[in-house]
Amino acid sequence: MASLIKHISPWRFARFVRSSKTAFIPCVQLHRTAVMGASVEDFNKAKDKLNTLKKDPGNEVKLKIYALFKQATVGPCNTPKPGMLDFVNKVKWDAWKGLGSISQEEARQQYVALISSLVGAEAPAVAAQPTGGGKTFQTLLVSTEDNITTIRLNRPDKKNAITVEMYNELIEALDLAGKDDSVITVMTGNGDYYCSGNDLNNFTKIPEGGVEKMAKEAGELLRRYVKAYIDFPKPLIGVINGPAVGVSVTLLGLFDVVYATEKATFHTPFSQLGQSPEGCSSYLFPKIMGAAKASEVLLFNKKLSATQACELGLVSEVFPESSFQSEVWSRLKAYAKLPKNSLALSKQLIRGLEKEKLHAVNDAEVERLTERWLSDECMQAIMSFFQGKSKL
Repeated sequence: MASLIKHISPWRFARFVRSSKTAFIPCVQLHRTAVMGASVEDFNKAKDKLNTLKKDPGNEVKLKIYALFKQATVGPCNTPKPGMLDFVNKVKWDAWKGLGSISQEEARQQYVALISSLVGAEAPAVAAQPTGGGKTFQTLLVSTEDNITTIRLNRPDKKNAITVEMYNELIEALDLAGKDDSVITVMTGNGDYYCSGNDLNNFTKIPEGGVEKMAKEAGELLRRYVKAYIDFPKPLIGVINGPAVGVSVTLLGLFDVVYATEKATFHTPFSQLGQSPEGCSSYLFPKIMGAAKASEVLLFNKKLSATQACELGLVSEVFPESSFQSEVWSRLKAYAKLPKNSLALSKQLIRGLEKEKLHAVNDAEVERLTERWLSDECMQAIMSFFQGKSKL
């Protein structure tokens, strides 16, 4: 891992922490006065300590690490500003340039203090274990009990934002749940959020083939992900335990039943990010809530409360927060006692006539999204988000 430190990039660092088998944590407090007069030896030790980190400190801190490293080893930013479409290098350049004229010694001090703070904040993490001897996932908690398979998004410190790894694990978890002996499958979130949508770090992992390759690969992954919901053979029930954003909202039209706590909200800020809808929502949302209301949600970023989502038909029922879990799970256990084959065959009748249409809609949405990911609008919107200029 030494080469990673010699040429530290926050995006390579992100790939490093993503391969860790521990949970992620949010940014930690920075204590700049913790180390005074850091020597070159202290600086080199800090670089070595960086290799031991297993938790993602967040985009802001990763950019700070990069900028301080450059300032400490090179001095103030002395390279031309990258072009607007060179998204990754533009953000890195801005972070380095933002340090101004602080000395290399001061940059070393801040770098050592920052790394020490990150290392000190880490605590041992234990991978979640499923019940019933099933497969263990890194970003999900999957268990089967009382004829119910529960898939729980498990990145609570990141508001259950969906990474590429999580997309792949969800596809696998849905495939396994569709084939197991359970009667129904439940999707919910761990923590205060149901899901905050795509982890925007997904847009910073530029492969060697460039942004075109990234967009193509992301599109194919999304296509497979939505297909897993379209083809899911059993009743699929969403238990929305908190705010839902983006793809976690658009997919709700493919669930059979959706229960929500009163504190849940539903937000699809696609145009704000220069993107377009997915999850078959461009077809299903107008059918569910009417064209005008669907346009407010999908085109103009209108955030719905749980009650509004229920009135529009996106949510089946809303429960008080104080009794949400007990009431919903009591009902789910009753559903799980119904005849398994009867439920599955009945769902086939309900969904079967539209499957071909839904697959076609999925293909069209992915094609349009792939185009949008390569657009100037999308690049600039995501850059503004990472620079703190835009709030969703």
